[in-house]
Amino acid sequence: MQYMMLYRPGHDDSAPPSEKEMTEMGKLIDEMMRDGVLIATGGLLPSSTGARVAIDGGKLTVTDGPFAEVKELIGGYAIVEAASKPEAIGRARRFLEVVGRGTCEVRPMFTPPDAGAAPGAHSCTQAGATV
Repeated sequence: MQYMMLYRPGHDDSAPPSEKEMTEMGKLIDEMMRDGVLIATGGLLPSSTGARVAIDGGKLTVTDGPFAEVKELIGGYAIVEAASKPEAIGRARRFLEVVGRGTCEVRPMFTPPDAGAAPGAHSCTQAGATV
């Protein structure tokens, strides 16, 4: 099963990672790729470069960053293959050991063969939208 891991650093620091941090993260990414469990990964720029798009009752609003609640900001993500939730949590723990701070939300991903598993669940592409 694939799991989405959403990393929240707990700050909105625009400073780039140190050379040591980049080296350690590179080692972890190489290890996960070699093991065949890393599907995708990426980091996000500070919230000051982004926007939030919302719709409520047909009214669309766009709010430019930066955003006040930095503890809720997503700083990066990874999609990993894991045989179980505990295995996915172990991968998140290893990631957090490398970065040294923050939180990582681990969630199983919806896939078409699981369609009957989550009543009412759908993806954006199933709803006709593309993101």
